[in-house]
Parts: sequence; C-alpha cells; structure tokens
Amino acid sequence: MSASDLNPYFSRKNIQRIYGSHFTDGNKVTLLWREQESFQVIFESLKNAKELICLAFYIFRDDETGRELAEILKEKSLEGIRVYILYDHFGSLFTPMKFWKYLREAGIQIRASRPFKWTSPLHYVHRDHRKLIIIDGEIAFTGGLNIANEYRGYHVLRKKRGWRDTGIFLEGPIAEKLLEEFSRSWMIWKGTPIPFQKTIGPMKDGLPVLPIFASSAKGRRQMRKLLYYGINNARKSIFLTTAYFTPSRRMLQILENAVKRGVEVKLLLPGRSDVFAAHYAGRAFFAKLLRSGVRIFNYRGEILHAKTSVFDGLWSIIGSANLDFQSLRRNDEGNVGIIDTEFGQQMAGIFNEDLKKSEEITLPDWRQRPLIEKLKEHFFTLFRRKL
Repeated sequence: MSASDLNPYFSRKNIQRIYGSHFTDGNKVTLLWREQESFQVIFESLKNAKELICLAFYIFRDDETGRELAEILKEKSLEGIRVYILYDHFGSLFTPMKFWKYLREAGIQIRASRPFKWTSPLHYVHRDHRKLIIIDGEIAFTGGLNIANEYRGYHVLRKKRGWRDTGIFLEGPIAEKLLEEFSRSWMIWKGTPIPFQKTIGPMKDGLPVLPIFASSAKGRRQMRKLLYYGINNARKSIFLTTAYFTPSRRMLQILENAVKRGVEVKLLLPGRSDVFAAHYAGRAFFAKLLRSGVRIFNYRGEILHAKTSVFDGLWSIIGSANLDFQSLRRNDEGNVGIIDTEFGQQMAGIFNEDLKKSEEITLPDWRQRPLIEKLKEHFFTLFRRKL
C-alpha cells in the first residue's frame, strides 16, 4: 500500500512541495533508542572509519564520555584520517581550551559555531543545536543526544541510566547530502574546504530520507511549515515527543483543531527537566490542551531528551529540534524525515513503549496541583519566547 493510499497529504510529492527540497532514495535506517546503544554504535563506527570523520555537536564536554571519544578521534587522526569537529560556542562554553588544544595537536581541525561577538551580543541567542556525524561519506548519525556523561548514563562510582534519547543511524546516499550540510556550516565558520568526493549508490530496498536542516531564518520557516503541515493534515494520530515544550498560540490552535477533526493527539514530555524555566513555562499551557482533548504524558525515571514526531504512523521526523521558541525560531537544527509505514509503525511502537513508563495527566488532577506550581508556571511563561 502506497503512502498516498493511506493519507494522500503525506505523499512524497506533497512533502517535497511543502518543504521545497527532495528526498534522497535508497538508504538503510536504524533507530537508536535503548540506553547506551547510540554511543556503542557511534564509537564502533568511528573506529572503523577509513577516510573522513565530521562531527557537529551542541555540547561536547571534557568528561569521561568526551575524553573517550577524543581518544578515538585522536587515534584516527594519527592514522591519517581527516577529522573535523564543529561545536557550538555557547553549548560547549565550559569545555576548557586545553581539551581542544589536545585534539588540534593530533591534527584534528576544530571550529566553533555561533561564537560570541562584542559587536553583536544579541546574536548570541542563536545557537547551533545540531547533532551530526558523517563517516567516509557513507554513514551518518543524527538525533537528540550530545557528547556528555548524562546522555550516556556514565557515572564514576556506579552505573546509571542515560537520558532517554532517540537517534538515527543512516547508511547510503543520504550521508553524502548530510556531508554537504556539514561542509556548508564548516565554511561559514571559517573552516578550510573539505576535499572529499564519493558517490554512494542507492541501497536495495532502502528508504527515502529527507534532510530537514535549518541554519537561517528561511530554513527555520520551512521547518515550522513542515511541522504544521504534519499536524494540520494528520487523519488518525499525532504522537509528539519533545524535551522542551513552550508552544506558540498557533501551535496550541492547530493541536486543538486536530482533536476536533477526530485525530488522536498524544504529547510525551519529561516528568522532570534539566531546564527549570522551560519545564514550568510549558506546563502553563497544559490546562488549555487538556480541555481541548490533547492527551499529555509525563515520562518517569531518567530525563526525557528525545525529539520525534509521528503522523498517522506514516510520516516521521527525528532530530534535534524541540517544540519551543528557541528551536523553531532561533537555533540551527538538524532533523530527518521518513515516509514509510513500517518505519512509522516502529516509531509508534517506541512511543507506546515510552508511554508505559509515563504517567498521564488528567484535567481533574491537574486542577488540583499545588498553588506554588501554578505560580511558577505563571512566572516562567512570561519568558517563554526566551526559552
């Protein structure tokens, strides 16, 4: 059964028309979401690199996880493999210069994106929030995690659970397209050209993948347009997972409209968050959403950091963008979209597994929350456009 038979709005042609870019055919895709699975795959893939490694991360810490990765990259660089690292200046602000110096001395090229400038200090609110790895122009990784202990579950004294995140491992021609994305950013932040040419043919029975990368006002508008298109045109179900949720009025309205159309709308959010202000600013809108029929679930246990959307079990988006003002209006973000029923059902299955570890918020219970919680929500919602 084709996508158009299930929901004609989520056909390849329509998605490409809305977003203004084309799918790349013939890719093998693997979801990474179980505990330390992502880091195991990433580290092993990097160790097997033959020619080129490119990494772009919002946070790259000088902790056990960061140092283990640094040692892998140093070893590969000393083998003669070209290694490029692009890190966000704000996100990695507390990573010491000696850490970067250590890597540069091994021949690794490093640039900081979105650095602070005294001539335009207000531009520092714009951040490079993407998470991207490309290896040999053949395989790539993107998703929500950063290079730091909390994402891996590493603790010096005892084993802990890592934050609940979702990534996607891609093999095939899409890696070349994502290398082009990295190269453009690398050049913007004054990196030298990356000499690399390789054409990877489509894999048999591979899936079409749409790169949804935003690094300009126009790109962010297109990213929002695609998100709103998914919500506005879903017929059966909308499953949204996000680490930070500070919705715009338009977002609230189109979610409410979806419920009125008879669509099942479920929103999965962290039960606790690492960003106190964003956590409470988003909760200020729960009552309105619950009254409209949107079902809200709080994830219990480790911090939920994943950013995924699944529409009608058919059209899926995985990446770095949250449903907040910062991601949708200011940040450079990286996501991929996939139209496929089998993959969509896998995404929906993971969503339902997460719901088993979550608590649903009901309107009667929500109305009985303590006054102090309501005051926090009211206060932080005043700053929601800054979060």
